[in-house]
Amino acid sequence: MARDSFGSRFGALVAMAGSAVGLGNLWRFPYLVGENGGAAFIIVYILLSFLICLPIFISEFVVGRRSQKNAYAAFRDLSGGSAWRWVGLFTIIVPLIVLSYYSVIGGWSIDYLLKSCTFSFTGGESQSAMATMFSDMVSSTWTPLLAHTGFLLATTLVVVVGIKDGIEKFSKVMMPLLFVIVIAIAIYSVTLPGAKAGLDYLFNPDFSKINGGAIASALGQAFFSLSLGFGTIMTYASYVDKKENIMFQSTASAVADLMFALIAGIAIMPAVFAFGINPQSGPGLVFETLPYVFGQMPAGGLVAILFFVALLVAALTSSISMLEVAVAFLVEEKKFSRISACGVLFTICWVIGAVCSLSFGPLSNVQIGGGNLFDFFDNLSSNILMTLGSLLTVLFVGRRLKKTDVYDEFTNGGTISRNAKLFGVLWFLIRYVCPLAIISIFISGLL
Repeated sequence: MARDSFGSRFGALVAMAGSAVGLGNLWRFPYLVGENGGAAFIIVYILLSFLICLPIFISEFVVGRRSQKNAYAAFRDLSGGSAWRWVGLFTIIVPLIVLSYYSVIGGWSIDYLLKSCTFSFTGGESQSAMATMFSDMVSSTWTPLLAHTGFLLATTLVVVVGIKDGIEKFSKVMMPLLFVIVIAIAIYSVTLPGAKAGLDYLFNPDFSKINGGAIASALGQAFFSLSLGFGTIMTYASYVDKKENIMFQSTASAVADLMFALIAGIAIMPAVFAFGINPQSGPGLVFETLPYVFGQMPAGGLVAILFFVALLVAALTSSISMLEVAVAFLVEEKKFSRISACGVLFTICWVIGAVCSLSFGPLSNVQIGGGNLFDFFDNLSSNILMTLGSLLTVLFVGRRLKKTDVYDEFTNGGTISRNAKLFGVLWFLIRYVCPLAIISIFISGLL
């Protein structure tokens, strides 16, 4: 049977962008901006995205497309069967861990979409009441479990259909819709009285807020948002036609991710400031603060529905890429049918996700490193596993692969002259700058 692949350049592009654009942009990015001083954090984030993360993205793209195989087989074959193959296995396990707790947050978005459709944010509740609503929901047993199940099932149903007919078709519809919704909310948000303070907060930098921890957070966010270090880019790249321009596809995905994050910030921060809310609201910004804001603004009920639709879609476009990594491995290496592979992985992710969900309620007494099990998996993935995966990938590309092979893949056999001119800079970044930057920032974040 012929290996499935993307059917068009646009399909590959929106799928790649969909993998990058996710909860990291709508849930994580705004509160990290709030916690780290606003615009200064954004500038650092942009610099790291293009100087460090884009070369890593391209590295993963090179590995995936050159091999035309799943992440494990890519490292195995390109390394000549050496110990590097275990890096491929690592990049398959990590997205399953991420997907498991990610699905819990995706489930929260389903619950809040339903709440917005039933007009639960009426404006009569206080901000503390909104916080209590969220706390009561996540600490309950069955509501978040059912929502987690629904989100993971939706993810699985898209992936089980395949690449061209499932992931690509879903991405072609949902990614343009996602951008339209968030842009519409951003336009509305900046028209609110007092919105200018939010724009100033986003775009007037205060570099006194930047320290090692802020830089580490920016890099971790870029890894999380661009889906680096856990095989998704490699896997999607393996389905991309050899004629496509790696530089264009990679840069377009990174730009789409960055633009979406900035638009999300514009959609959220002006509204937060317009109603006198503290922008440093932490992870609760989306699920505690914004529902209160929606209740205060004109036409807030409609805005709430649109926002949580966007949040759900963004979550799904990323979750399907995470699941596909392990599905490709089981189908190609272990000869599972796609249905069987999806069923097995659904079960694994559901169990881990259920534990994460219950860590806010019945299992809240189980603590690791000062946090609950959800926090443990989040910190482990975002601050350690993805960083390590990215480091190993750039070391593999820069130290194990032949320079001529990387050049050949990056330039399509020397036929793309613009890429050929950029290759020297790219190779220097991959071989020297990226590894040192990842190691130094990783260490500074631990101190």
